[in-house]
Amino acid sequence: MSEPSTGRAASGQDEVVDLTRDLIRIDTSNYGDHSGPGERAAAEYVAEKLAEVGLEPRIFESRPGRASVVARVEGEDRSRPGLLIHGHTDVVPANAADWTHDPFSGEVADGCVWGRGAVDMKDMDAMTLAVVRDRLRDGRKPPRDLVLAFLADEEAGGTWGARHLVDNHADLFEGVTEAIGEVGGFSFTVNEKLRLYLVETAQKGMHWMKLTVAGTAGHGSMIHRDNAITELSEAVGRLGRYEFPIRVTKTLRHFLDELGDALGTELDPENMDETLAKLGGMAKLIGASLKNTANPTQLGAGYKVNVIPGEATAHVDGRFLPGYEEEFLADLDRILGPRVRREDVHADKALETGFDGALVDAMQTALGAEDPIAKAVPYMLSAGTDAKSFDDLGIRCFGFAPLRLPADLDFAGMFHGVDERVPVDALRFGVRVLDRFIDAS
Repeated sequence: MSEPSTGRAASGQDEVVDLTRDLIRIDTSNYGDHSGPGERAAAEYVAEKLAEVGLEPRIFESRPGRASVVARVEGEDRSRPGLLIHGHTDVVPANAADWTHDPFSGEVADGCVWGRGAVDMKDMDAMTLAVVRDRLRDGRKPPRDLVLAFLADEEAGGTWGARHLVDNHADLFEGVTEAIGEVGGFSFTVNEKLRLYLVETAQKGMHWMKLTVAGTAGHGSMIHRDNAITELSEAVGRLGRYEFPIRVTKTLRHFLDELGDALGTELDPENMDETLAKLGGMAKLIGASLKNTANPTQLGAGYKVNVIPGEATAHVDGRFLPGYEEEFLADLDRILGPRVRREDVHADKALETGFDGALVDAMQTALGAEDPIAKAVPYMLSAGTDAKSFDDLGIRCFGFAPLRLPADLDFAGMFHGVDERVPVDALRFGVRVLDRFIDAS
């Protein structure tokens, strides 16, 4: 692994661990109901760190406590289109009793920083801060303008973070044509001669939906053939067990071609069980990019054991592949049947861009300089990110938060999981790669 290119870069590598720990210690749990305690505190922390190196960050509060930070770093050539580097400061809740180390302690143990947000995504927030602070202390301008955005509310759909900024402060992103953020740039070790770094070029669309069945209320002791709970339960069961067909998107085809070359075999998307078995923890991410999905997540009905309710409800997390939204919705209605009323709770589009261009070349160059066996490959994220909002401004978005990971680390399982943690060495690696990437971009 190569050494940093300047003496000052070491300070960025050293600082990134403390920045990550500080951010984890700010409880920014997003419960989806505006009761979370810490997004404003995180915004103030980030703004202070940016102001210390001469930037003029602005805090935007979409509603009390829901705060985001945006700052612009002036580039050498201001006539060039700008680059957005974005991350979110909120995290999903965590129950400390389930964790080896308190999820908001930022503990360093076993070579890792532990805590909620360690990989989703306070690690990238910290790496971005470390790189920018290091460059500005050295007086090293980026080749073009950088817009830095540290956002609220991503974990609940981004309404009070990225979406608020795009809808109300689009001028902040004027001139920006490309962006990097989560979830990508992490490594998968194939063998001693090849490490793939998965760059997100696509993400599924979203239909979070509420299902409702109306029936006839009555006494629990009677024969009852119009029971809303029965009707809904049968529909939810059909949906939960349904196997959606495999659909080969351009991102999946590119990924399979690259992986097939690495494994020395041609991969058939219709017969992926054997291939997925070779991917370890990554199988969860890749497997979900093969098809549409609809997972029942909540059920609700009734208020007393001897009363048949007049209505039953369920919530479903639906995700669709780029280009397959209409097919997905038609499948849902066919599976659920005419008695089930379906309504969106939150919906958003799918994204897909090509794996080409100067920005992709810059990713490969930066990775290769720090890891000689690195090869960047595209993949599709089964979830969604703030990129969906920035895409509305015509910004081409990639998931690139570079981390070189131990081969045995279940990275995919860390997202929203118990004992979330990121290796210290991976954070330092990420700082070096991001620094090179900015120069090459």
